[in-house]
Amino acid sequence: MKLKYYLIAAALCAGMAGCDDKIETYETEGVTGAPVAIAASSVTSEALPGQIRLMWPAPAENAYEYLQIRYNDPLTKEEVCLIASNHATEMLIDDTRARFGDYTFAFQTFNVNGQGSTVTEVKAQSGPAPSTEVRTEVILSGDQLSTDCQEPTEGPVANLVNNNYNDFFHARWSSPQVPMPHYVQIDFKEEHQNFTLEWWDRIVGNRDGFPTKVELRVSQDAPEDTEDWDLVDTLEGIPASSGAHVTTDTYMLDTPFRYLRVNVLEATEGSKYFHMAELKFYDVEIYDPETAPLE
Repeated sequence: MKLKYYLIAAALCAGMAGCDDKIETYETEGVTGAPVAIAASSVTSEALPGQIRLMWPAPAENAYEYLQIRYNDPLTKEEVCLIASNHATEMLIDDTRARFGDYTFAFQTFNVNGQGSTVTEVKAQSGPAPSTEVRTEVILSGDQLSTDCQEPTEGPVANLVNNNYNDFFHARWSSPQVPMPHYVQIDFKEEHQNFTLEWWDRIVGNRDGFPTKVELRVSQDAPEDTEDWDLVDTLEGIPASSGAHVTTDTYMLDTPFRYLRVNVLEATEGSKYFHMAELKFYDVEIYDPETAPLE
């Protein structure tokens, strides 16, 4: 006898509220007997970062045609309905939080006629959802930048923040050259604390002058001697070639600062100068889904 069968993806179909809109019908054979409920003791769970994995054994032949899992999502405050075929033995619940404690999942099996079994309730918990970095670019103007060794004939330091990757800043190469180190200094005119930095090397055919060893130093009052600034990091082994792109780590500092120096200690070919195409600074905030305010 041909019966109306609910086509369920062997993977998982997920969505909000009712499950009926996830079911596509066609004529085929199917299980018509009363569906066998899933025993709560047979369902296990695994707490993953921001997820819950639900697992259950493969059903006996003709036990049921498809399975619904419903739960109230405390994050969205909506009912979620998930559907799995009788071939599925697990389901991954995304975007969950450890902060909510127990999630209650209602398992119910169905035959091809839509007859449901008794509802089995299972509780499970999520692992903590991972934190993420939120970067916000701080738009800089040329008058916020200075240097201790500007080449007088080309490459003004303001070029570092003009969003033109084809021009460049150049430290002094003309006579008299001054030995390294040389720096670019930013006066933010306000306080910052947690940050990351990017720069792009100059696009040029020469091999000299690309920064290879760089100190990052910060200060509240910009003393003249760089050694009096607080050292954040010393970067070595960084990309150093035409058009190379450098992204620093994220630095979470204990105290705020107003000034930043990019202090270049060494450059390719042993140059007494360096050049750079573009420099960007980003404020960084850590978004923790487990502690963020709920709407």
